[in-house]
Amino acid sequence: MKTRIKEFRARYNLTQAELADKVGVRRETIVFLEKGKYNPSLKLAHDIAVVLNAKIDEIFIFDDEEK
Repeated sequence: MKTRIKEFRARYNLTQAELADKVGVRRETIVFLEKGKYNPSLKLAHDIAVVLNAKIDEIFIFDDEEK
């Protein structure tokens, strides 16, 4: 899975820590998400999308070839 979290964070000038605080996770979770090393729960993906004013599928790119 790939993400565009970093790109969207930049639009709102949010740090990883600030985004983490807004969605109720640790900064390290955001780091792992940005690196594609962690798959978020649907609730976390939704919460991130709400904070970043985007749709879930704009932020998280699920590649069918990664099965």
